[in-house]
Amino acid sequence: MDYENIIIDRDGPVAVATLNRPKQLNALSYGLCKDLCVALEELDADESIRVFVITGGDRAFAAGADINEMVDATPFAGRAHERLVLRDRLNHLSKPLIAAVSGFALGGGCELAMSCDIIIASESAVFGQPEINLGTIPGSGGTQRLTRIVGKHKAMELVLTGRFMDAAEAQRCGLVNKVVPPEVLLDEAMAMARTIAGKPPLAVRFAKEAILKAANTPLDEGLAFERKSFCTLFASEDRREGMQAFLDKRKPEFKGQ
Repeated sequence: MDYENIIIDRDGPVAVATLNRPKQLNALSYGLCKDLCVALEELDADESIRVFVITGGDRAFAAGADINEMVDATPFAGRAHERLVLRDRLNHLSKPLIAAVSGFALGGGCELAMSCDIIIASESAVFGQPEINLGTIPGSGGTQRLTRIVGKHKAMELVLTGRFMDAAEAQRCGLVNKVVPPEVLLDEAMAMARTIAGKPPLAVRFAKEAILKAANTPLDEGLAFERKSFCTLFASEDRREGMQAFLDKRKPEFKGQ
């Protein structure tokens, strides 16, 4: 698959999407967002792909939105709005997304990373929501996901001041899972992706859905959803294979059925 603004590589069951606007520090233009959305939706329907990794360059994962497309935008119109609508579609992918972040992850770049399920950051990573400095606020989850992840007070500080935080602080706040040297960033992300890809695909999908449900529903509703998913998986061949392999003391062979 060839795209103008991203590069797609396949490594067995893992698909890697590399944002590829280096001169613009991977600013999230309409074209980039469209390429990323279309590519990942197509791969989400491919049963041979089980995990996604999204990454950028050494200097920037994504330094923010493309302000050239936004400066003359009007409310609910233009490419700026369409870009947000496109990115919302990424939230409905069924397979896990791992963000491998190096350099700047600011504004829309930070929001894109937060929309992933796991974030591996290099020691050079810098996160922030500096939209306040442009007379606006985050528009693709920055106020909502950041608050759920780091808490109200920290989110208020970051959004209202527009300051950046380094990878170590982001890890302390629970924003990133792991911080590694820049030279091994992609290796670490791929290692985690391969580990997840080796698990039963149906269980992975159901687990992702249940965890996302937990962030958006009361506990009783979330527990009911979890129990329903748990019981449904008892109809899968992979559940039977996993339990039988445990009893047989052998490695299971999952087929996604």
